[in-house]
Amino acid sequence: MLNKIKNNKALKIIGNIIYYILLALVILILAVVILQRVSKNNASIGGIRIFNIVTESMFPEYQIGDVLISKKIEPSKIKVGDDLVYLGTEQGFAGRVVTHRVVDIEESDGKYRFHTKGLANEVEDPVVQENQIYGIVIYKTYILSFITKIINNIYGFYFLIFIPLTILIIVKFVKIRNEKEKDDFKENEIDKK
Repeated sequence: MLNKIKNNKALKIIGNIIYYILLALVILILAVVILQRVSKNNASIGGIRIFNIVTESMFPEYQIGDVLISKKIEPSKIKVGDDLVYLGTEQGFAGRVVTHRVVDIEESDGKYRFHTKGLANEVEDPVVQENQIYGIVIYKTYILSFITKIINNIYGFYFLIFIPLTILIIVKFVKIRNEKEKDDFKENEIDKK
């Protein structure tokens, strides 16, 4: 009975599909997390950036650990109420990627200046110039946000990344060993004849 299940081609195909989906998922999660950490949220692909929320300044809209996707946009198309992503240059914002809501816009000689504020903050940010803007938030990734929050916990990291990756590696080694044993068995059968 067990051999019948082991030799079932449909089950082998389904097993392989599940294996490669899990492998791709683990690699994708690792790639996103590593890209965020290595680039300090500063990498852009086609004007699209991925950011991780690290403060409660936009609570309740965004929470610590949420992963947001922003898209580069022309300053003239930004409007009050958009969540602007920009590189801070003054005061406590210097060198930090900030995601705050646009509360006012000034336009003079075709140049735009944006007034932004965190939803949970009482004070406005320093004025944001066009050259500081990375884009506006277009999407909050609920799945990546959930995964990031789990990964930031040491136990979550082990259960979501380390253990599945270890299982995938063990499964691959077992498959390789089984294939080698089959080949050796076939060689022995041929040699006997």
